[in-house]
Amino acid sequence: MLEYLSIALTSFMSIEVIIALIVGVVGGMVIGIIPGLGPSVGIALLLPISFSMSPTAALVMMTAMYTTGVYGGSITAVLCHTPGTAASAATTMDGYEMTKQGRGMEAISVVTVASVVGGIIGGICLILFAPALGKISLMFSTLEYFLVACFGVLVVAGLTGENQAKGIFAALFGLLIGCIGMDSISGVSRFTFGQLWLEDGLDSTPILIGLFSISQVLILVEKLMRGTGSTIVEDPSAGLKGKRWSKGNGKKLAPTMLRSSVIGSFVGFIPAAGASIAAWISYSMAKRTSKNPEEYGKGSIVGIAASESANNAACGGAMIPLFTLGIPGSPVTAILYGALLMHGLQPGSDLFIGSKAPTTYAIFLGYLFANILMGIIGVSMAKHMARICLVPNSVLVPIIVALASIGTYALSNSMYEVVIMLVFGLLGYLMKIYGFEPAPLVLGVVLADILESNFRRTLIIAATKGGLVPYFFSRPIAIVIVVVILVFALVPVIRKMQAKKAAAN
Repeated sequence: MLEYLSIALTSFMSIEVIIALIVGVVGGMVIGIIPGLGPSVGIALLLPISFSMSPTAALVMMTAMYTTGVYGGSITAVLCHTPGTAASAATTMDGYEMTKQGRGMEAISVVTVASVVGGIIGGICLILFAPALGKISLMFSTLEYFLVACFGVLVVAGLTGENQAKGIFAALFGLLIGCIGMDSISGVSRFTFGQLWLEDGLDSTPILIGLFSISQVLILVEKLMRGTGSTIVEDPSAGLKGKRWSKGNGKKLAPTMLRSSVIGSFVGFIPAAGASIAAWISYSMAKRTSKNPEEYGKGSIVGIAASESANNAACGGAMIPLFTLGIPGSPVTAILYGALLMHGLQPGSDLFIGSKAPTTYAIFLGYLFANILMGIIGVSMAKHMARICLVPNSVLVPIIVALASIGTYALSNSMYEVVIMLVFGLLGYLMKIYGFEPAPLVLGVVLADILESNFRRTLIIAATKGGLVPYFFSRPIAIVIVVVILVFALVPVIRKMQAKKAAAN
């Protein structure tokens, strides 16, 4: 491998590849900021351009846009409560609160550092363990996918603070919404009410934008009508007075970033799991293991670091089954799969040996350097990006609505998507008024199809294996996942019992 890496580094240092890297990094950050577009749209737009490029330059440009697109979505999540991608939704929990407190510049810096750390660790896992982990991903069946999705649902309890009943209700409502459309197993239409446009179900992106972005717009409009809150921060000058990076942040965040990066890399390489689930799992894990869980949702830099490290590490993890097995686990990796084939790179073991290995490792090195370049740009631009919180809400509101509408419409060139966004924007506004968190609802929508389809496929497979119980005990990975779920669920209960016992004594 070292021999291939040295050759790959030489080919990576060409002018064409470096220019492609810069285009991918800057383009990904820009397109990630626009709600609804994200890296999948950006990479699709790059496909025609890449025809005339070398395979190394083309794939470096696309993988760079992949990781920086996720990061770009977090910038607006922090500054405007508008996640550009689903993977950035968890960052709004604490990022926007920091912006309102006048700590927008610090929040952007934490997002940037955590994203770089996660991206680099994900890239290292990609380089060192791709062939081995690719074989492990083949061991996952529908049962394991279902259990991972169950773990994601369990995360809901960690996102809702004291209002766990409301969080569970929101998650169940999200699962119900996710059932709209044609059943992927039987082909039966459900909850479509005779409307053809509902046959394909509801895309999670308009729902996400509505619940997080449009609902926040309505809150800003309400403040404007009351004559309060002319800007996001109460003290307009405070947004630029905060520090870029407080002393001691590195020591405080390092364990969380390392743990979340490992979680993100692992969840990422499981097809169909993705960066969004990785971010929520890591955020919930950080909150549950924190000595000060009450700080989460109120501007915790540890919460930001957890979600951002995980979602960027998941990008590297997602490319492991793509390059080793040709299994795309998301729309982005599906487009990358097409790009690989278009440039004569057939996923499999041949990419890691022989004449194609230097090209493969050059692409992986490009992914690593993309994260480093992203970090340099992000930290240097933090102060300028934080100025968004100084823009009057009367100006910011129409800009957010316009970007959200354009991004949503671009998904399928359909006004139905825009209507869905507006409906869920109103729903999100009402949820916030009555104390419901929108995050569990989004997570329910994202996990609905994964849960249902894999559970039903598992039942079909188990029927040929002597039943569900024997089939379960024949799957070692499934047993490990269940043990992890039980530990994750029981630790808070045990802690509460210990706290009550200590208080009684």
